[in-house]
Amino acid sequence: MKKLLCVMLTMIMLILPCTTFASAAGEVKGDLTEYPVIIVPGYSSTNLYYGDSLETGEAVWGLDFDHVLDRVLARIAELGIGLGLFAFDNAEYITDVVAEEMLVLFEKLRCNPDGTSAYELHQDYTEAEDKNNAVLMERFDTTIYRQEVEIAEEIASYIGHENIYNFSCDFRMGAEFCAGQLDEFVQSVKKHSGKDKVNLFAVSHGGQVSATYLALYGHKGDVDNAVLTIPAIGGAGIAYDAMMACVEFDEECLVRFVENGTMTEENYNWLVKAHQLGFVDTLLNTLFPKILPAIGYWGSLWDFITVDKYEKAKATLLDSEESARLIAISDRFHYEILPSMPEKFAKCIENGMNISIIAGTGNRIVSGMPENSDGIITTAASTGATCAPYGQRFADGYKQINPCGGKDKVSPAMDIDASTAYLPDNTWFVDGLFHGMTYKDNYTRVLMMNLLLTDDITDVYSAPEFPQFKYSTNASHTVHASFGGCREGFVSGGADKLVVMNTCANSTVRIAAIECDGLDLVFDIDPFADIAPGATIEIPFTGDIPEVSGTTASVTVYYAMDTITPIGYRTQTFRIMNGEAVETQEGFEDLEPTTPFDGIADNNINAILKKFGFRELVAMLYNIIFYWYDMLIAF
Repeated sequence: MKKLLCVMLTMIMLILPCTTFASAAGEVKGDLTEYPVIIVPGYSSTNLYYGDSLETGEAVWGLDFDHVLDRVLARIAELGIGLGLFAFDNAEYITDVVAEEMLVLFEKLRCNPDGTSAYELHQDYTEAEDKNNAVLMERFDTTIYRQEVEIAEEIASYIGHENIYNFSCDFRMGAEFCAGQLDEFVQSVKKHSGKDKVNLFAVSHGGQVSATYLALYGHKGDVDNAVLTIPAIGGAGIAYDAMMACVEFDEECLVRFVENGTMTEENYNWLVKAHQLGFVDTLLNTLFPKILPAIGYWGSLWDFITVDKYEKAKATLLDSEESARLIAISDRFHYEILPSMPEKFAKCIENGMNISIIAGTGNRIVSGMPENSDGIITTAASTGATCAPYGQRFADGYKQINPCGGKDKVSPAMDIDASTAYLPDNTWFVDGLFHGMTYKDNYTRVLMMNLLLTDDITDVYSAPEFPQFKYSTNASHTVHASFGGCREGFVSGGADKLVVMNTCANSTVRIAAIECDGLDLVFDIDPFADIAPGATIEIPFTGDIPEVSGTTASVTVYYAMDTITPIGYRTQTFRIMNGEAVETQEGFEDLEPTTPFDGIADNNINAILKKFGFRELVAMLYNIIFYWYDMLIAF
């Protein structure tokens, strides 16, 4: 029953229509640069073929999904048997069937143990003229040769499709190889466009490739602005979990991921918070070792293994002799190129280039790794910052590792120390931003466009409307809270109200209750006041803010809305900066706030409610009722 519930909820989320928004005219401020934009896309975005030409060759990536469906139908009986056995915890049969098909499907993509391609493969197009958006739109009625189409449309609204180019590479190869291909493409774009520089917009794996390109070729001065969004610079946590078959799938995180991707305004994630099921883990952990012969020697996957886990994975999965070449290439990336990036980036900036990173935080890796991340890439790997484990923060009084000229580089939630980042002054952290969702968050979307198309924002201090640390404003979060009179994410004695924004695109929101942990505040709520989509409401409060600095407090806003899930909540953590610094302590503390429900629910009650999946609902209802009971008593 639990398996069925989880699958049904996930399928519901996958078929929900995506909420869209129109970009507002004039969101890009200042003068536009004169340079063309190269889109460096996410992983596996390149069409690869085997044969003499694209027209006559066999497509080995850029799959024909009708063919995939035919293969599924051809083995439907075996898959049915496998599903039946899987219901009784036998995952071997169905994973054997799936692995057999995947090994056939990926055969031409296979690499030898030394990392070289087992077959001679080619990319769809490689020259700038053939990868220009305007040219591709004229030649083809399909978008398969264009990258990041949704984002490209908005970029084109400012500079035209004729000034957008699509980079592609053999994504199986390592970051250094792909960076060399990017350098060649940059030269091609410069020649075709007649410009002496380009702007780079990079996503995910494209961020790793672009960062490697900047480290190796940035000295050429061919780039004006480079914007790396949710970049896999130092690797991707999900790669280690998959390759080492240690997946502990987080279903609740997956549902939140889908909610963000669809920008849905209903909140389903709390419905599965108690259903952390193991059946998906068993399936994936049984399957992955069986398909490693097809993908296990891709250099890119080895560059996705983060430095702290690289040696263990290498010792487990690679033969030191057979894979000597692959190991040497990946060693160079991990131990030479990656550590050199802060110095190389700084030199690029000193020479007039703008390099910016936008990263997601505040999520667990969806495959189970308990590290602060955007769901796919750890925040530490994406930015170089030092992070507390997922769900925890640094202890009170934490001191940042590097002085950074006296600039405060610790996040409001005290879970990130940006002083160690590759670019401490040029990295923006967005709590609650999931991987690939930069365009679906108004804050990061507008920031991204201004960083890419103008030279006005040179660091995190250039534009106050774009603070270094920010909570996501994706519609799926419903509300966003901040203290009036204070910096984003902070609370001080100057706070005079709580400002709550409705981040939805369509739904009206009403505030049901507000609870604080670490602040003794009472909020004057009007539960009948509607907050229209995109609007804000100012909520006065009374009470005291502790006269200390260097600790945190959380604010949980409970809300009601006319949707399938009529109630929900969002918790944000604020750093208190209101007096003398607290004494420095060691270690970590939990970020999860204490609510009134925690005061009455013992271990047995929690265990029973979690077993039946009602814990989140009961806690929400109790906390809302407790708030109004408390108000009635006080009145």
